[in-house]
Amino acid sequence: MDPFFPSLLLLFSLLIWLKLAKRRNLNLPPSPPKLPVIGNIHQLGKLPYRSLRDLSTNHGSLLLLQLGCNPTLVVSSVQMVREIVKNHDVVFSNKPRTTAVNNMFYESKGLGFSPYGDYWRQVKKMSVVELFSHRRVNSFQFVRDEEVELVINKIRRACLEGESVNLTEMLMFVSSNIVSRCVLGHKSENQDGCSRFGQLAKRMLMLFTGFCIGDMFPYLKWLDVVTGYIPSMKASFAEFDAFLDEVIQEHKTLGKHEQVPNKKDFVSIIMQLQKDGMFEMGLTQDNIKAILLDLFVGGSDTTTTITEWVMAELMRNPSAMKKVQEEVRTVVGNKPRVDMEEINRMEYLKCVIKETLRLHPAVTLILRKTSASVKLGGYDVPSDTTIMINAWAIHRDQEWWEKPDEFIPERFENSSVDFQGHDFRYIPFGFGRRSCPGLPFGVASVEYVLANLLYQFDWKLPAGETAENLDMSEVYGITTTKKTPLHVLPISHSSF
Repeated sequence: MDPFFPSLLLLFSLLIWLKLAKRRNLNLPPSPPKLPVIGNIHQLGKLPYRSLRDLSTNHGSLLLLQLGCNPTLVVSSVQMVREIVKNHDVVFSNKPRTTAVNNMFYESKGLGFSPYGDYWRQVKKMSVVELFSHRRVNSFQFVRDEEVELVINKIRRACLEGESVNLTEMLMFVSSNIVSRCVLGHKSENQDGCSRFGQLAKRMLMLFTGFCIGDMFPYLKWLDVVTGYIPSMKASFAEFDAFLDEVIQEHKTLGKHEQVPNKKDFVSIIMQLQKDGMFEMGLTQDNIKAILLDLFVGGSDTTTTITEWVMAELMRNPSAMKKVQEEVRTVVGNKPRVDMEEINRMEYLKCVIKETLRLHPAVTLILRKTSASVKLGGYDVPSDTTIMINAWAIHRDQEWWEKPDEFIPERFENSSVDFQGHDFRYIPFGFGRRSCPGLPFGVASVEYVLANLLYQFDWKLPAGETAENLDMSEVYGITTTKKTPLHVLPISHSSF
């Protein structure tokens, strides 16, 4: 036997003992019982935000789990979110870096996953000032007009045939095309739904939400290669990366020939900022592609999901449907379509959207990573701890919401609660420094699509379905989506 082996074994044992001793000296948050090796993974379930709410009810609003090799703190109360923002926002401003992020999101070079610091601050400032300002969001109204009109015409044809429509599919079509045209200058979906770009984007999203063994057990990451998970990610990323290179090259060619249209997309805007030297740290092509990918993924899936849940809740609540349609039609009058500026007068529509996002937040579990050790709620939270803020549980906390599981848009009438996350009981788009910068863009699209659907058509459920038995089951992913597509029967409303 190598004479150094016993010494090496003793050294490793000592290091492990010191680490455990240090952990024992910390006042850690309470934890539920866990199993060897896997820890608490088995307690997450298919809908982790629901399982975690139940665990927090039994063990407290700060709950420390061991997910494989990852210590994970679950936060489920308004008070703890308030303490994070008021006292520790910088410490809680990093995002976890997963295998999917490293392999498909340019190793965190975009906005969504880059570490908190100078580069992130520059990209965030660009997003808020140049991409998602009120003026910029309004400049893309022509895209919303054109894409919504296509879907409205498609629904009208179904009305003539007396056919029900797969509204989920249509919302995916219009939302992804609006986002894709504004970000990249390309449609995501063709009329037949067979766009190469659209199919590739869907494959990327599916891989991003897949289970990665190496994220839970780093010493087993080789299994993700054997199962084909990592090779599939790399192949899809290479195809998407080549597509983004083509898009950027097209814009460069147009720029050289001074053929860039006045209606600029985000690629043109970012490239112009790069040319003007607006970034002190510089922007490489990979930086630009990472930002574009973040914008596309963060926009298309979210707007589709929100709009689908709104329509599903309205189908389940006929009185709310009647009330919001009366408001929309009163504001618009006898005109062929809705004008964007009219939406500002649709107060009840805004309440309906807010209430839907309370019950179905865009992101149910907000993920962060601590950059330093910190005290929270009197407990020690070590550095490099994954944080899960359970927005779904906070939005249904009966301490803050009356009848929290019921759809009651009126609760937001004459209320100062908005989407910004300043009221910590309502955080549908996150909070603090890492709240979603694309909120104005997303909300504008959701409002415009909904206002047109509610103005142009009356809606019924297909024969055999009732409001009471409408399937509202969920699927957890980047966003929490409706498990079964929403099929509805449109009836043309001809008041003009």
